[in-house]
Amino acid sequence: MSTVSIIVPILNEANNLPHLFTHIAGLNPSPQQIILVDGGSNDDSFEWAQKFIADLNNSNQSAINWQVIQSRAGRARQMNKGASLATSDILLFLHADTELPTHAVADIQTAMQKSEWGRFDVRLNSRQPMLWVVSHMINLRSRLTSIATGDQAIFITCKLFEQVGGYPQQALMEDVELCKRLKGISQLACLKSKVITSARRWEQHGTCRTILLMWQLRFDYWRGVSADNIKARYYK
Repeated sequence: MSTVSIIVPILNEANNLPHLFTHIAGLNPSPQQIILVDGGSNDDSFEWAQKFIADLNNSNQSAINWQVIQSRAGRARQMNKGASLATSDILLFLHADTELPTHAVADIQTAMQKSEWGRFDVRLNSRQPMLWVVSHMINLRSRLTSIATGDQAIFITCKLFEQVGGYPQQALMEDVELCKRLKGISQLACLKSKVITSARRWEQHGTCRTILLMWQLRFDYWRGVSADNIKARYYK
């Protein structure tokens, strides 16, 4: 049976780390390895992660190989560095504010019997009916285009990841660019089991406003606008 390494890029995620460790520790079956890659946090994320891992090791309650390392900032750079240290057959890239279903590892192992890469359906963590619709549209768009976002927890064989050169070193849309390269090689496995991801951006900036911004940024990237330009507007 294929083994799974989970790569988690973190940057100022101290508030999310307790839940991240708890939910990963509850996966059944467990992944073989977790690699957290800190991109220069200034909220003690790296130190907190070290403490959590030390506590797990001292308790002898975890069969998972937990690691935390440091990297220069940049999600693509962090994920590539984590992937370079992975020892499993399959890589799963997970955002720190995204929660996997309990049976995620088994779902991935089943999917990878027929494919070389894939992603989960996503549900935004909100009670707003409109954000349920947004979640549904994200999943539908992904099925139609074979493009996944990082919030959907992309997974891929180590062999294929190395073949395409890993994540492209760009400021934003690295997940979209990776999928564009992959879909020409192998079919995307679209899992119906759902990851739950934070809706904080949608709730803080407004659902309609965020939808329009996302559409505009994706269209601009499609027509060749630089990732640096798109990042500046995304975080404005």
